[in-house]
Amino acid sequence: MVVPSLWVSAILFAIGTLGVIVRRNAIIMFLSVELQLNAVNLAFVALSRLWGIDGQVFVFFVMTVAAAEAAVG
Repeated sequence: MVVPSLWVSAILFAIGTLGVIVRRNAIIMFLSVELQLNAVNLAFVALSRLWGIDGQVFVFFVMTVAAAEAAVG
């Protein structure tokens, strides 16, 4: 189950990268960066099935920082 999750993560990251490169609207660019961040989080969670809970803990902190960032600005 790890490999399909990593493929989905790679596809989501590619879509986010394409959105940042192609679009010039600031809101769409921020959403694309959030999509990239979620793709990396998915990869961390998928890989934490193999190498322990460290990936899930890191995702928790990343989501906390992203929520604080959204609340501030």
